[in-house]
Amino acid sequence: MNCIPFILLLCAAISYAFPAVRESKLEEKYGQLAEKYLKRFYDLKTEVVPVGRKKNGNSLAEKLKQMQEFFGLNVTGKMNQATIEMMEKPRCGVNDIGHYNTIPKSSAWQKTDLTYRILNFTPDMAQADVERSIKRAFKVWSDVTPLKFTRIYNEMSDIEISFAAGDHSDNSPFDGPDGILAHAFQPGKGIGGDTHFDEDETWTNSQRTYNLFLVAAHEFGHSLGLSHSNDPGALMYPTYSSTDPNQFHLPQDDINAIQYLYGESSNPVVPTGPTTPSKCDSNTVFDAVTTLRGEMFFFINRFFWRKHPQAPEAELHYIQSFWPSLPAGIQAAYENPIKDEVVVFKGSKYWALNGFDVVQGYPHNIYKLGFPRTVKAIDAAVHIEDLEKTYFFVADKYWSYDEERQTMDTGFPRLIAEDFPGISGKVHATFYSKGFLYFFSGKWQFEYSIRSKRVMRVLRSNSWLGC
Repeated sequence: MNCIPFILLLCAAISYAFPAVRESKLEEKYGQLAEKYLKRFYDLKTEVVPVGRKKNGNSLAEKLKQMQEFFGLNVTGKMNQATIEMMEKPRCGVNDIGHYNTIPKSSAWQKTDLTYRILNFTPDMAQADVERSIKRAFKVWSDVTPLKFTRIYNEMSDIEISFAAGDHSDNSPFDGPDGILAHAFQPGKGIGGDTHFDEDETWTNSQRTYNLFLVAAHEFGHSLGLSHSNDPGALMYPTYSSTDPNQFHLPQDDINAIQYLYGESSNPVVPTGPTTPSKCDSNTVFDAVTTLRGEMFFFINRFFWRKHPQAPEAELHYIQSFWPSLPAGIQAAYENPIKDEVVVFKGSKYWALNGFDVVQGYPHNIYKLGFPRTVKAIDAAVHIEDLEKTYFFVADKYWSYDEERQTMDTGFPRLIAEDFPGISGKVHATFYSKGFLYFFSGKWQFEYSIRSKRVMRVLRSNSWLGC
C-alpha cells in the first residue's frame, strides 16, 4: 500500500496497526529511495564492499535517525510511513546538514548592497510576473535587515538567477517534476549566491503549486547564508509550504536567523513575525478542537496538530497543506459523524469538510443557521451525537442546533454558566467524547460530565498531545 502525502486517514490507520510487518516491507520497497535521499541531503557515504562481505548498514540507520530527528519524527532508524511521506514531499535541493539555521558570520556576504540578475525566464509565467515574484522575494529579507538588492542586466551580479532542467552543469542535477524544486549556493565568488529553479516544475504567481515567490524567498535565504531550519513553520524549513502567498509574513525564526548574520533593519518600527506553536508550551491556547474519523485535530493560527490514537506523536501541519481554500485562524470546528463532515468557522463564514476535501458550494454564511446579525463569530462548537444536537458558544451564551431539523432550538441562547455549572470564562474550543464535554478555556480544559452536570477534572489544554 503506497500512501502518498495527505492521502486518506484510512491508509494512515492501517499503517499504524501493523508496524512490525510494515517496517520490513517498507525497508525492502523504499530502500533505494532512502539511500538516494540520505546521500543527497544527509551526506550518507556508502562504501563499495567486496562480493561475499556483508555491507555495514549502521551508517544508513544513523543517517535515517538524523533525518527523523531533524523533521521531528519518531526516531527509530527504520523506514516507516511518516518517514516515507516526508521523503516524498517536494522540497529544496540544499542539504539539511547543519547545527544551527545559519552559517558562521564570516561566511556571509561581507557587504549589505547586493546585486542580482535574471538570466532567463520560465514559459509558465509572464515575464513581468516573474520579475515581481523575484523582487518581492528579496524584499522579504531586506525588510528585516540592512540588506539592499539591486537588479542589473548586463554585468555579472552577486546572485545569478536562472531556470534549468535536469543536469545543468553545477553538480546538482534536478530530478524532473516534483521532488527537488530549486537550489541555491551560499555566499561566495563565482557560483556563490546563485539560485536555480527546476524548469520541469510548473511555476505560478498564485496559490497553485508551485508559487515562485515562496520558493524564491526560501532559496534567497540560502543565497544570503542561511541553512535549513527544523522549525516546521519557518520559511527555511526544507519542504514546500502550501501557504497563501498573499498572506505571507516572514516567521520570527527566519527573522532571528537573518538578523544574526546582518543585523536589524534601521526602520523605526522593528518588524516581528509569527512563531510556530509548541505543543507542550504551558501557555498554548487552541483556536478550535474537533475529531475527524477517530483522530483529533487541534487548530492554532495557521497550523493544526493531528493526533492519531495509535501514533506515538502528534503531527504539526499547515491548515492550507490539507485544505488550500481554508483561511488561517479557524475559530470553531465540530464533527458530524452522521454526515461524515467536519464543519469549521471563521468570522461569519463556515465550511463543510469531507475528509480532506472542502464540500462544493462552501463557504456559507452563519446566519443561514439561524444566528442573529449581532453574532459576528463563533467561539466554539461541538456536536453531541447521542442528542443529535450541536452547541454553539458565543461569549457567555450558547445556542442549540437540531441537526435533523436543521434549525435552531427555541428558547436559545441561554447562559453557559447556568446550564454548565463550573464553566466560566470564554470557551475557546470544545469537543465531545464518551459522555463528557471538554471545554477549553485559555490554557486549561474542563472535563464536564453531561450526566452528572458537573466538572469532573481540570487539565492542561495540551494534555491530549502527550504533554
